[in-house]
Amino acid sequence: MKKSLIGIINYSRRVVNVFSPIKNQINTIFVHVSNLERSVKWYSQLFDQEIDLTKVSQPVHNIKVNHFTGLTLDAGPSDMTKDINPSSYPLFNFHTNDIEKSYDYIRELGIRIESDIVRFDDFAYFNISDPDKNIIMICTG
Repeated sequence: MKKSLIGIINYSRRVVNVFSPIKNQINTIFVHVSNLERSVKWYSQLFDQEIDLTKVSQPVHNIKVNHFTGLTLDAGPSDMTKDINPSSYPLFNFHTNDIEKSYDYIRELGIRIESDIVRFDDFAYFNISDPDKNIIMICTG
């Protein structure tokens, strides 16, 4: 008997054998922006990265990140401005080992803070918004 690409699924809600070609890995997060240069400057400042805005070209720019997942700012076709409808919930989070120091850093940069620090037993977070009002979480966990 030949196995299908989706494998064998036990209908008691337990996967027995799955042959998915899709990896359990996020490669790139796309953040849709209305003004690429402004957003590149904002995200570069957030990470204290040097940026030469003359090297930013439409329609996308990849922000340097320190892991497997990439961060791409996407302004779309150069002949249009995207109408951004930001979510009222965080799209993703950036990790920090020191939530207080990160909160102070964000305040010093003048970045809009959407929530105070929220603490749990094993992690803490606060939310900020980028120039298009996309909500991003800064999180220790």
